[in-house]
Amino acid sequence: MAKFVLITGATQGLGRAMLEGFAKEGCTVAGCGRSADAISELRMSFPMPHTFEAVDVSQDDVVSRWAKKLLQSHGAPDLLINNAAIINRNAPLWTLSAPEFDKVIDINIKGVSNVIRHFVPAMIARKTGVIVNFSSGWGRSVAADVAPYCATKWAIEGLTKALSLELPDGMAAVPLNPGIIATDMLRSTFGGSADGYPSPSDWASRAVPFILSISSRNSGESLSVPE
Repeated sequence: MAKFVLITGATQGLGRAMLEGFAKEGCTVAGCGRSADAISELRMSFPMPHTFEAVDVSQDDVVSRWAKKLLQSHGAPDLLINNAAIINRNAPLWTLSAPEFDKVIDINIKGVSNVIRHFVPAMIARKTGVIVNFSSGWGRSVAADVAPYCATKWAIEGLTKALSLELPDGMAAVPLNPGIIATDMLRSTFGGSADGYPSPSDWASRAVPFILSISSRNSGESLSVPE
């Protein structure tokens, strides 16, 4: 039976690349992003049963409405991928304003929690499903000028490991380090040297089969997409 996959941040970068990869694998994909124009493009490129909505995951009430609609039409996801994230501008921590810091926290941590809050109960009721929360190499190490982003990804590691202890047998939650990929986010920190890394589509050719292989035996493990 085809898997039902839910991806946040599906309109660009790794999210868009995964969407294409999962669709090619025969999965039904639901996704979200903040840009209504980008969501319209996805709807044209990937018609039903795939489904897409403009959603800001940092807004709990918006996520709640999206979840109610999607659970009614498609049921609980087999695979939930919390991919949506942003990075702060390169700067020392003390020079970043409170609103700049808050935005990274709100999307990268609270956004993940909001999605879990409104989708995971349906997965638990069915007692099956895998939750993949995207971490980072900077969720297991650090670098200068990206302290807020590092903080959020370290938080995702701890949040996900704790969640894995709360799930029933047969389910899994894992933090996943995708690796270093030539995305717009990487270019914001690495500049032109980012283009020396694999493209999102090349990465997805490895990542999608790997993610589909994750099962309950992996729950709580800090995983990385193979190079």
